[in-house]
Amino acid sequence: MPMELKGSCQCGLVQFTVSSHTPVPYQLCACSICRKVGGYGGSVNLGALANTLAVTQGEKQIKRYKAVCDRGAAEERVVGSQRSFCGTCSAMLWVFDPAWPELIHPFATAIDSPPLPEPEEMVCIKANSKPDWVRWPQGRKKVYQDYGPESIENWHKKHGKYVD
Repeated sequence: MPMELKGSCQCGLVQFTVSSHTPVPYQLCACSICRKVGGYGGSVNLGALANTLAVTQGEKQIKRYKAVCDRGAAEERVVGSQRSFCGTCSAMLWVFDPAWPELIHPFATAIDSPPLPEPEEMVCIKANSKPDWVRWPQGRKKVYQDYGPESIENWHKKHGKYVD
């Protein structure tokens, strides 16, 4: 049975639950979008089942945003994924991409309970987008210039962290 995650925004107006087979916050994305919406170094997203997302409070507070990729460049474009955040405190809640309609990706920072499992090693992606002043987290890590070779699900299965 997947793990039920309970989350909220910083001001507490938005609260939600979602079920996840892949609850380990192991992957830090340093792309320009994740840095801008997630803060200093980027974002850590989990995998969850889209059909289990239940907003238990504050549905009307939720705003949505489709980010601009390669802003200012000739190849600038609006991405297909949609980020949901609290319209009052701006806390990021989750990302949904219609390319994977069965999945939703809550921001690890939005999860209140249960305590998320601590990863033994971080996977840091999009180093090709990270400015020099951003520092990767300390400790064991693998760094990839673009995306890593494994999906969130495959990483969890490979490391024995997949929650059936």
